[in-house]
Amino acid sequence: MPPALSLCSSLIRWPPSLLFAVTHGARRSNHHIYGPSLRHNFKHLSFRSPSTNSFPLCTTSADKRSKKARRETPENLLRHQLDLCSKHGDVSEALRLYDSARAGSIPLSLHLYNVLLYLCSHPSATPSDADRALDIFRQMSIDGITPNEATFTTLIRLAAARGDPDLAFQFIKTMSAAGITPRLRSYGPALFGFCNKGDVEKAHKLEFHMVEAEVAAEELELAALFRLNSELGRGEDVYRLLHRMRAELRNVSETTAELIEGWFHAEPAARFGFQEWDVDKVNEGLVKGGGGWHGQGWLGKGPWSVGRSEMDKEGVCRRCGDRMICIDIDPVETEVFARSLAQLASKKEVKADFAGFQAWLDRYGPFDAVIDGANVGLNNQHKFSFSQLNYIVNGLRQMSSSEKLPLVVLHCSRVRGGPADNPNNKRLLESWRRAGALYATPPGSNDDWYWLYAAVNCKCLVVTNDEMRDHLFALLGKSFFPRWKEKHQVRLTVSRNGPTFHLPPPYSIVIQESERGSWHIPIVAGDDIEIPRQWVCVNRDTMAV
Repeated sequence: MPPALSLCSSLIRWPPSLLFAVTHGARRSNHHIYGPSLRHNFKHLSFRSPSTNSFPLCTTSADKRSKKARRETPENLLRHQLDLCSKHGDVSEALRLYDSARAGSIPLSLHLYNVLLYLCSHPSATPSDADRALDIFRQMSIDGITPNEATFTTLIRLAAARGDPDLAFQFIKTMSAAGITPRLRSYGPALFGFCNKGDVEKAHKLEFHMVEAEVAAEELELAALFRLNSELGRGEDVYRLLHRMRAELRNVSETTAELIEGWFHAEPAARFGFQEWDVDKVNEGLVKGGGGWHGQGWLGKGPWSVGRSEMDKEGVCRRCGDRMICIDIDPVETEVFARSLAQLASKKEVKADFAGFQAWLDRYGPFDAVIDGANVGLNNQHKFSFSQLNYIVNGLRQMSSSEKLPLVVLHCSRVRGGPADNPNNKRLLESWRRAGALYATPPGSNDDWYWLYAAVNCKCLVVTNDEMRDHLFALLGKSFFPRWKEKHQVRLTVSRNGPTFHLPPPYSIVIQESERGSWHIPIVAGDDIEIPRQWVCVNRDTMAV
């Protein structure tokens, strides 16, 4: 007899009360369990052949008592209660439970110690609660519990909140000595604490500790250091930090731009600089750095002229006439990035699928341009537009010196069903397939990996309005990828007259220092392509046009 019929037959032989309990859910007066949850009711039953004349058996009372006993051990009850305290931010109750556990010799795990430390750093915690955290940490060490990164990060935050950045820094050092790599979130509280106290020497010691640990600072950390040194009139360190911003941020927010303008407006800034300088060394620095900066220190003396400006299409500042430099990308860096991108994509996608795409690209590539088909087809449209996508394909083909079709990357769901079934669209898709210019990514894939890898591998332009800010692109880091994106992304705007291409600028959007000593600092732009980017233009009064 087939299994399904056998199961039905066994159900017919059961007493009506048990059959109702299985098919409609049991009702227990103490627990109020209702509903047709077959999985819930079946999972404790043991099906037997009807010939044995035995009914399925439920879990025994002994099993239930054993499970309940395990749930109700002092350790598990304490964990449950402390997790509730964490959920509701109940610091006093958590500390009461901790004291009771110590009095009752109940052992605490790493998780429970971390919950207690976290609660001591909770906004509702009092100063005395925060003080208890150090006692709890000492007890943790006595108990032989090895702390982890979360333990130290909480302690660092607690120390900084108590106004003790020295203790916070000491925890960072202890953390490093224990073989636990600090993160940016570990350094931030201590760094801001030193900056708020005006302790510049200790702030720099912590900064260099970050560099040695290979922890990259972000804009908040660099801006805090810049503000401190600016307020103290430390021109050499201000210069050094401007170059850190150039290398690590490239452009700055409006808040940081105002901070930088404040330094150049201040009287101490006028005192720093060389009245005369070695032109050859400056030019050598420009060549060595790849252009756009020389690193030889402030050039010139006297007050600075500070203002906002824009660049024309050629990268010439409309305020002072300086031309921005296009800083080349090292071809070796591109090759390394392409390999790391392929490795990352192979981990995130089905490996065989992505390997198949790489083989396909080797056969049909290279291309002069790659199109993010979904982004382009939906740009400014209520539904996917093949005609708009075709317009972009033809436009790029005309721009190409080889007149080769660009590569269109679309998810397979876009090439079957819906608009793709329109006869004209079918013919269009088929023509791209025959030309080796269409790649349909497989079911379940993220097509972003495919069009991005194709553009990097082919060293060509990529057409998309995707700002590339989500978690996928965050995995690619902040060193090479922003520079690559700046030089290879083509954006679109769509109007009644049709789409317009916005090609990469012929200059680098990065903080630049000229051979004359002037500075140009780009400000982070919004998503509106047609609004010109603002730059801070800074030069000595004698240089201004």
